[in-house]
Amino acid sequence: MTAASETWTLASAADAARVRAVLARLTADAGVPALDRARFLGALGARLRHGLAAGGTEVAVAAGADGELRVAVDGPEPWRHTLRCPAPVPGPLPRPDEVSLAEALLEADEDTAALLTSLAETEELLGFHREELHQTNQGVLALHAELEAAALAQRDLLDAERAARAEAEKARRLLTFLADASATLNASLDHEDILRRLPRLLVPRYARHVDVWLMDDERTPGERVAATVTAARTGRPQHAGPRPGGLPGVDDLPASAISPDRPLLCLPLGARTVQGVLTLVAPGDHFDPDTTVMLLELARRAGTALDNARQYEQHRDVAEALQRAQLTDLPHTSDLALAARYLPATRGLNIGGDWYDAFSQPDGSVLAVIGDVTGHGLRAAVIMGQLRTALRAYAVEGNGPARILTLLHRMLRHQQPELYATCAIARFTPGEPDVVWAAAGHPPAVARGPGGEVRVLEEKPGIMLGVPLPYEYKEHAVELPAGSTLALYTDGLVERRSAGIDAGIDRLARAMGDLGRADLTDLDAAADALLKPMLHDSEHDDDICLLLCRTARG
Repeated sequence: MTAASETWTLASAADAARVRAVLARLTADAGVPALDRARFLGALGARLRHGLAAGGTEVAVAAGADGELRVAVDGPEPWRHTLRCPAPVPGPLPRPDEVSLAEALLEADEDTAALLTSLAETEELLGFHREELHQTNQGVLALHAELEAAALAQRDLLDAERAARAEAEKARRLLTFLADASATLNASLDHEDILRRLPRLLVPRYARHVDVWLMDDERTPGERVAATVTAARTGRPQHAGPRPGGLPGVDDLPASAISPDRPLLCLPLGARTVQGVLTLVAPGDHFDPDTTVMLLELARRAGTALDNARQYEQHRDVAEALQRAQLTDLPHTSDLALAARYLPATRGLNIGGDWYDAFSQPDGSVLAVIGDVTGHGLRAAVIMGQLRTALRAYAVEGNGPARILTLLHRMLRHQQPELYATCAIARFTPGEPDVVWAAAGHPPAVARGPGGEVRVLEEKPGIMLGVPLPYEYKEHAVELPAGSTLALYTDGLVERRSAGIDAGIDRLARAMGDLGRADLTDLDAAADALLKPMLHDSEHDDDICLLLCRTARG
């Protein structure tokens, strides 16, 4: 319900000023905020001016008990506005003519002052918030800068970690290759084989081409690259390329005429003494420093492997010559045919202490001997020669097989402690069907009768020669009818890593039984026929001696 209402006719600007002053006072008394009051009065003033310009207008004002103030301005473009007041508008409504123009002007200034005060407070608040926003922006910018710096630092750390991992992986690959290559080179004791393996190891990953020049090469130094000759003469690694290599521990030389576009790396082979020079043509346009360090070490190890191979070959040649000098020719008698085979080991030093011997006695008998000295190399060959010489000396004195072994055991025990040997001796006497034999830790002999029956002489042998115990060997006698064959051998013939010695002895017995008629006629053919099934053309780790003795048919 409306509490009060008035309608005012406006004919001049003075009337409009008084109406505006009345409504300003009403809204101020009703508690309308200054900013809302200023907006309302500003809109009202514009409408009043528009109405006066059209020749006059009417303003209807109604104040409701609900605190609403309704204002309507008639004219070409009517205007209606409702203003909600915090407090009821008091009535009755004052008349515009009760307000002087001076009061209207002053009240308008009061409204303007209140509005300006509010604007000043707002500007101050805005300034505070603007400064606060500025500080916040500065903090955000600083935070962004810190985050960017942290991101850059983290990226640098990640790059450094990736680089470190790449370097570690590269070092691992180089060390793995060095270890594998060293094992490959040291696995051989043949210097020619080592020279063949080097290019296969290095090409194409670490070199486009590889050349090895040994110091005893028959080609003259004039046929070699200057850097290679310099490396051999000075013992220092040399780099020859269109640009300095700057490689660690390597001297730089001008590019080689043989390879003007690709660098050469000439590495001395060996550590204490230079065995030769390893010359590498770079796989690309330069040599990597880390790879060069690995290649320097590989060249040192390759030189050591070559030196070991040469020493081994010299040692082997001397030992083999000494051993073969001890293998004498077999005697020829009408009552006994002999055939022997000696095969050095196909692995290792190749020279052991295996030997065979056969010689006639003054009484016409023949002693057949087979023996094996423990160990390999020169020492085994020398001891084998001493045993052979002593055995012949003891036999000349008329001693039988058992007594000869006893004397050899005594000699070896006192003169060569910690060195042992096995030996078997068989004495064939013309006109007697029995063969007398004795053994010292040696594999049993295998006999084949003229009808093809085979037996192993399994009587227990005595202890090995040289064992630190006093011992007297015993003799055994076995009947060998005319046309029988007795096989004496060393353990290299019957012993293999994959099977025990007993299986090898059984295999030998079967091979003896399988000898054909042609083999029985030619004892050398029989020896070859026995070796073939025993070896199967395979490698063997130990020396092999075989001595066949065949009694003449009656």
